[in-house]
Amino acid sequence: MGQTLLHYEVLERLGEGARSTIYKVLDPNTRNTLALKHVVRADPKDIRFIEQMEAEYEISRNFTHKNLRRTFELKIIKTLLLKVSEAFLVMEYFDGRPLENDLPRDMADVLDTFIQAAEGLKVMNQMGIVHCDIKPNNILRDRHGRVKVIDYGQSCKTGTVKERIQGTPDFIAPEQVARKPVTPQTDVFNLGATLYWALTGRHIPTLYTVNKKGENSFLLDTAIAAPSELNPVCPVPVSNLVLECVSTNPSKRPADMDVVIRRLELGRHVLAKSNPNWKPDPSIQDLSESKF
Repeated sequence: MGQTLLHYEVLERLGEGARSTIYKVLDPNTRNTLALKHVVRADPKDIRFIEQMEAEYEISRNFTHKNLRRTFELKIIKTLLLKVSEAFLVMEYFDGRPLENDLPRDMADVLDTFIQAAEGLKVMNQMGIVHCDIKPNNILRDRHGRVKVIDYGQSCKTGTVKERIQGTPDFIAPEQVARKPVTPQTDVFNLGATLYWALTGRHIPTLYTVNKKGENSFLLDTAIAAPSELNPVCPVPVSNLVLECVSTNPSKRPADMDVVIRRLELGRHVLAKSNPNWKPDPSIQDLSESKF
């Protein structure tokens, strides 16, 4: 692209988020390929996006797990009046695509993807950190099937009560909407809602979306269609797990990611045992091109 940011050579624009742009860059000194997130403060209120970047750095700079994206350096740029004008976050480059754009067709691959995502979240939770924003756009998968959980801008310590509602409407947990303490069960809900989408091509109604539609400000777990009813390829044990993950009551969800992983592995075993020669049905499984 011929552009330089800091001392890095910009190779490609990877994507954009709230006030941020992510680039694939080359460090001319080490010849390492990295990812560089850039936030420009165009408005005084944009300081919160830079604060989120600072939080992301503090949380993820100690990550070493293969399913979590690492960060290496944070650079804050200030004006002559010492006002923050922009910020850069140097991160591990991972050649993967978000599930939102490239969901695996094969059911076994879908389950394997979510097992890996849960492995990464397990490590975060064991460190006392809740991700708080798991969704299809924050799970990357490469062509070899390797998975990375990304974007820790909303992550925080277990037990945190946030001052404002944070999360993504179609995947947000009830306690996030109600601004109650977030816990590992919050990540269980977010992951379960994401898996529901991956299995069915639909979103579950969350407390946020129900309120926005002007309907009752409560949810009925029994009103959510089971994934196995919408997609017959989905193993029943996985379908049951998903419904438990998205329970409105955190105490009724799986206790932690260890439980989620074990039950996903059971579902994968059931899938293989029931039909070892199964091939994906594009009419059911090609959800990456679905309109919803």
